[in-house]
Amino acid sequence: MNQTNQTWVTEFFLLGLSDDPPTRLLLFVLFLAVYLGTILGNLLLTSLILLDSQLHTPMYFFLCNLSFSDLCFSTTTVPQTLIHMLSSKKFISFIGCAAQLFLFLFFGCTECALLAVMSYDRYLAICDPMHYPLIMTWRMCIFMALGCWCSGFVVSLVDNTFVLTLPYQGNKKISHYFCEAPALLVVASADTHRTEMVIFLVGVVIIVTPMLLILISYIFIIVSVVKMKTVSGRLKAFSTCSSHLIVVILFYESAIISYMTPKSSQELGKMVSVFYAVINPMLNPLIYSLRNKDVKRAFWNAAHRRPLCRT
Repeated sequence: MNQTNQTWVTEFFLLGLSDDPPTRLLLFVLFLAVYLGTILGNLLLTSLILLDSQLHTPMYFFLCNLSFSDLCFSTTTVPQTLIHMLSSKKFISFIGCAAQLFLFLFFGCTECALLAVMSYDRYLAICDPMHYPLIMTWRMCIFMALGCWCSGFVVSLVDNTFVLTLPYQGNKKISHYFCEAPALLVVASADTHRTEMVIFLVGVVIIVTPMLLILISYIFIIVSVVKMKTVSGRLKAFSTCSSHLIVVILFYESAIISYMTPKSSQELGKMVSVFYAVINPMLNPLIYSLRNKDVKRAFWNAAHRRPLCRT
């Protein structure tokens, strides 16, 4: 096909979730409420972990990283979405789209790695408690956290390189509410088979591989818990893992649908992305707070202005 008369796209038009003004207003209120909940929940959880000396453990160190990642993950998309819901001009520049895509993948992929590291931490704490302090030193924790952030950066850079180097000519309407790789592939003006394969393979590395590590960790955890002689010991072990397991299921299920099947239904992709990009970052601090006695104790102490550091 001859595309010499077509101009290169310098901006995209985001179709959003709905064209109906009342529906958009309702979505604006819901998204704003969820985003405020995300900010409040993650900032509160991060503050409690930083201020309470009893939460200065590897598990809460990784949880603090996860909470910060969630906050940034949501911030890359929701504020712009809120603005577009109240405006008829839903344009985003190509540079802005590229930046949003990079940051979204960066924080999302980092979260994938962090969830795997957190499962390894729980595996050591339950299955090998004698060697846990020797293995999970602060130096090792920092090294593992940096590895998660670096892996997110590398994966995002690879995906962006392949997606953004595709030609985008003529069609600049994206059937989405933010710039996401699967939605961009649909409007590309060239064969996207190679890029789809790259996204799929990268998805195997950053989604499937951590998921398998989490699965293996929990198999060993379950075997170890079953062998415990006391019921109280079993309940304590399961309580330390249940929150993490819920977060893992919610995050990975939606991520696999979007990134392991890049050209699935656009409407399905949008609906799934609402869950993992908007709702999930709000749910994570709630799940960890409501099911964690240490976090609730720290919050109670902070609310009543009690000293957080015990001598």
